[in-house]
Amino acid sequence: MFSGIVEGVARLQSISEKQGHLEWEIHLPAGAAKGLEIGASVALNGVCLTATGIKADIVTFDLITETLERSSLGALVEGSSLNYERSMKFGDEVGGHLVSGHIMATGTVEEIVFVNSPDTISKTAVLIIKPHPSVSEYIFEKGYIAIDGISLTVGKINPNGSFYLHIIPETLRRTTLGSKTKGDLVNIEIDAITQATVDTVRRMLKEDRLR
Repeated sequence: MFSGIVEGVARLQSISEKQGHLEWEIHLPAGAAKGLEIGASVALNGVCLTATGIKADIVTFDLITETLERSSLGALVEGSSLNYERSMKFGDEVGGHLVSGHIMATGTVEEIVFVNSPDTISKTAVLIIKPHPSVSEYIFEKGYIAIDGISLTVGKINPNGSFYLHIIPETLRRTTLGSKTKGDLVNIEIDAITQATVDTVRRMLKEDRLR
């Protein structure tokens, strides 16, 4: 389980083809792997992965076809940057919202607008994301959503299903959102409470129609 508060940006150092899966070597920032053990969970761009090897700041992970096809990870190449968050420990502060690391769908960046100069340290941004239709019904204005593992609040929703995200300077500095461009894929995880509520209401309405 994760909080959606990204700890920083890691780099995809190498990709190796294994029998039936890929092995990734991820270079974490100095000291970020301290205390990490083999078998521990780490979220990379919001995808919960299991550490299979640790050597200093280099951590390896195995990725199967299901993970690559369901998320945006299959489009990444060596040298790509990824948001990372280590799993929560009992008693940790939940600064965002509870995130499972199970991606429901991807979305596409329709537009990104920096409110002031990209060279200004206090820049903010507005992202417009077009989600896959399968998750559109779970997205509500002011609802929680995780984009590439980042806990965010949904802004205005457009008639075509795309939605706004308003990004503060700290989030731009700490994550990969500041480097997004039009057409980029992002991973989407819907808030579990929202999903359960929508599914329950839909089931109840269906049962009422069948009576």
